[in-house]
Amino acid sequence: MRTPIVAANWKMNKGIAEAVDFARDFLNRALPPDVEVVICPPYTAIAAVRGELEAAGRSDIRLGAQDVHWEVKGAFTGEISAFMARDAGCSYSIVGHSERRRMFSETDAMVARKVAGALAGGLAPILCVGETAEERDAGLAESVVARQVRTGLSGVQASDAGRVVIAYEPVWAIGTGRPAAPSDAGRAARLIRGVLEEMFGVGVAESVRIQYGGSVDPGNMGEFMSEPGIDGALVGGASLDPEKFARIVGYRRS
Repeated sequence: MRTPIVAANWKMNKGIAEAVDFARDFLNRALPPDVEVVICPPYTAIAAVRGELEAAGRSDIRLGAQDVHWEVKGAFTGEISAFMARDAGCSYSIVGHSERRRMFSETDAMVARKVAGALAGGLAPILCVGETAEERDAGLAESVVARQVRTGLSGVQASDAGRVVIAYEPVWAIGTGRPAAPSDAGRAARLIRGVLEEMFGVGVAESVRIQYGGSVDPGNMGEFMSEPGIDGALVGGASLDPEKFARIVGYRRS
């Protein structure tokens, strides 16, 4: 059985003091023991959040980077390698988020190199895939998502594929307050699992966890989790509030 995984993507929000305040508040809240929680702060706040987790003895809550470079080291000004993120305490890294693809011109090929780099550096990549509104309106959603999964995992061996988490994040739903219908998200998860089966076999396909992301909040989390193929969420704006994020993590208690 796949363990649900809920990840907080703070994006370019929260300085060190704000991150510490969040961690102290969040860690005082009741959380279900059978949901894996990942917090992805800005790079500058990773050490501070790590300190709070260690002080509270919360090894069950993981840290993640918001992005990594594919190289281990070198002349890449402003970049962070998977090794550096791991050294800072991260277990995961988001890779291929639509904001990186759109604003920073990341291609499918670049995302594939980052997935491979994250795995080589000891991180579990959270590979983001999803169609734009224009692609959806043109009837291309399924082909776009399938292409992003195939290309993103093209450099991954079957022995490593089970470490990858895939986040289906339709671009038109991110930060808009207009989430996908749970049934549509479930259909996308089935598509993704089908591609995984073609690439790596049924065992890997059934073991990989698939998240939904895009305007997730405490009110709709349970609906998404009612879809059998969805194993958690990658949460943006709502993850900035410790009370809201705790309610999302504890969705089954509502």
